[in-house]
Amino acid sequence: MAETKPRATREAYGATLVSLVEEGLNVCAVDADLAGSTKLGVLGAAYPDRFVDVGIAEQDMVGVASGLSLTGRTVFCGSFAVFATGRAYDQIRNTVCDSGLDVKVCPTHAGITVGEDGATHQSLEDIGMMRALPQMRVLVPADYDSAAACLRLAAATPGPLYVRMGRHPVPALYDEGFAAELGGSRVLREGRDVAIVACGVEVSQALAAADILASDGIEVHVVDAYSVSPLDEEAVLAAAERCGRVVTVEEHSTATGLGAAVAELLGERRPCPVHRLGMTTFGTSAPAADLLAHFGLDARGIARQVRGFCQG
Repeated sequence: MAETKPRATREAYGATLVSLVEEGLNVCAVDADLAGSTKLGVLGAAYPDRFVDVGIAEQDMVGVASGLSLTGRTVFCGSFAVFATGRAYDQIRNTVCDSGLDVKVCPTHAGITVGEDGATHQSLEDIGMMRALPQMRVLVPADYDSAAACLRLAAATPGPLYVRMGRHPVPALYDEGFAAELGGSRVLREGRDVAIVACGVEVSQALAAADILASDGIEVHVVDAYSVSPLDEEAVLAAAERCGRVVTVEEHSTATGLGAAVAELLGERRPCPVHRLGMTTFGTSAPAADLLAHFGLDARGIARQVRGFCQG
């Protein structure tokens, strides 16, 4: 693997859009006063005619993006996830999704790994909000190269699409050759005792937890479910059939996110014990690594809870 240095998924945003412009794609981006943080400023610096900053006005951001899409452009929106979805939900629902516009809502700073900004800035509901919308597809990449692949997939896919990116650096799991697919996933480790289905920053934590559990003789099957909607149903069903029990892990509410999607599928098609790890409260302010440990979503916390689930 060429790149091993941990990088945040948000780092792929502006760089990938610059590459798409240079490849001749008719893409542009609209931001809401956070281009330095979302990394869309990279696009603005390289191609100022492809970038619009509307100021602190997320509803206007989605409205402007919708109008630009009607001129034949593929338009990306950038803000923090809590603002892009929470403040602009009406525009995403009634303008983008109902009309099937070619607008890609791709915010950064999702989940508790936003860290010190605290609960008000830690979006824990966005996956559920987006996957509930007709015509919206939801991707949650696990590292830099998968984020770049998901952004490329968004550009190549007509219609609404949501890509959830984060602030916290994560280990490299893929390389530049990785190609994302709607309804896709990737088995990163094979095992027969328990399956962990994870997304985003939790994929690397799940792999580290699998190493810990291996010392206890527990073989963990790890699936990167980067496409939450549509979900790779066959991969999840195969994991359940193989292991007989499934654990989901996400830095998001367990009520509506990946865990809910997996539980819905297995409840209807292949009932088995399911344990959902994620958030059931608001977050708080602390360094990202401390928050993962506090909420039991780091490797040790995941290993402890999976061990108890297998022994219970």
